[in-house]
Amino acid sequence: MSALEVTGGILAGGRGLRMGGRDKGLIEVGDHTLIELTCARLRPQVGVIMISANRNLDRYAETGFPVYSDDTGGFLGPLAGIASLLARVQTPFLMTVPCDTPGFPDDLVAQLLHRQQATGADVVVAQDGEQRQFLFALYRRELAERAERALESGERAVWRWHEKLEIAECSIPGSAAQFRNVNSEHDLASD
Repeated sequence: MSALEVTGGILAGGRGLRMGGRDKGLIEVGDHTLIELTCARLRPQVGVIMISANRNLDRYAETGFPVYSDDTGGFLGPLAGIASLLARVQTPFLMTVPCDTPGFPDDLVAQLLHRQQATGADVVVAQDGEQRQFLFALYRRELAERAERALESGERAVWRWHEKLEIAECSIPGSAAQFRNVNSEHDLASD
């Protein structure tokens, strides 16, 4: 199976509370916004890109990729964005990445896809040598209903939902710095 059979889903639907309510995907780093940098990193790795966002939809649409809001409304967290994207994906797999971590490995999708093919897991999560990176995950398209049911039952934590699935880790040692995200003004200043 080729990475072209993977849809890349960028999670940009948060409230940005640690950034004073700023829409993180639209924050500028140098000459580009975080969403532009994330799209540029993900585009060569997948066949299709979709964006999950809950505000500034017109600005996200300027990327040229389809933009979807959470089906549930109310800023219920990344699981709501994942569920919304899974409900729309047409390829066998959805690869999610957050909009605030544009330095992820440029072969990440290939590595997770290889691990999925070796294990047959429902979801494959990146492991950076220190911890699981739950938002960097490859999902089987068939998980759409299970994601929706998890939300309906009140689940909000992606990692707890993962524990109910057949999960595999994909070890990417020494990559912790590549998974560093922008969560504060201090992080932004240090880029």
